[in-house]
Parts: sequence; structure tokens; C-alpha cells
Amino acid sequence: MAIDTGAEAFATLTRRNIDSAYRLAWAILGDSGDADDATQEAFASAWRNRRSLRDPDRFDAWFGRILVNECRQRLRRRARERIRPLAALAEPAEPDSSGSLSARDAVSRAISRLDADHRIVVILRYWADLSVDEIAARLDVPAGTVKSRLHYALRSMRPKLEGDR
Repeated sequence: MAIDTGAEAFATLTRRNIDSAYRLAWAILGDSGDADDATQEAFASAWRNRRSLRDPDRFDAWFGRILVNECRQRLRRRARERIRPLAALAEPAEPDSSGSLSARDAVSRAISRLDADHRIVVILRYWADLSVDEIAARLDVPAGTVKSRLHYALRSMRPKLEGDR
């Protein structure tokens, strides 16, 4: 019986990247169920398109683009929905005494109000700690576009965060 080394290599890359892929999807989507679905769909899409991966050493960037695109599609679909989950509308009942939990909640709420493109660049820059050039490569947009989206996203978030102080 012959072993498909392409399938074996893909399985190895998948095992190595599944946790970080899920965490990134969760950071972008803010929902564990959506993150599960987006991660699974991104790996399925990567498998279907595995022949387009020219350099296995660039799997992270290649797969990252697939995952971010899947998350973007889900965010856009979610924005078109009329029904919002109650958890997304709920405000914390009482801030904790240290303030760190309420500050983190305020940042999460501010990020959740951003549109898909702005949310993705903020998450990739400040959560995934990617440089502007790395984000540009992953999103296949110019670095100036990334800088602009970051600028407008942070400008949009600032009043919301200052209002929560």
C-alpha cells in the first residue's frame, strides 16, 4: 500500500498549526462556535487547494490568508443578519475591583463593533503581533492600506474606550 506523502505532510502541518489557527479565529470572531467552524472550513479549503502551496516553509502565511478570508466572510455574513446573539449585547453586570477585567471587556466590545476589515487588521497587529508588512502580505493588500485601516479602526475605538473609563 502506497502512502500519500502529500497527505502526510499536510496532516503534519495541520497538527502543528491547528491550535494557533483556532486562537486567531476566536480572536477575530469572538465566538468559540464560529471559531471552530471557521478553522475547520479553512483547513478543508486549504486541503482542497493544497497544490497552490508552492513553498511548504510558507504554510503559515498561505494558510493564514485562507483563515482570515474565512473569518472575514463570517463577519460580513454576521453583519447582514438581523438577529444578534444575546451574549454579544450583554454588558457586564459589575466591573471587577482591579479594573483589568472591565478594561479587557471594553476593548473586546470596541473591537466587536468594528467592520470585518478593520477588526482583522487590529487583531493581526495587536493580538497576533504581526508587522504591517506581514499583515499586508497575509491580506494581499498594500502596506499603506493596512496602516490606513489600523488608523481608522483605532480612531473609531478610542471614543468607545474613553467613554468606558
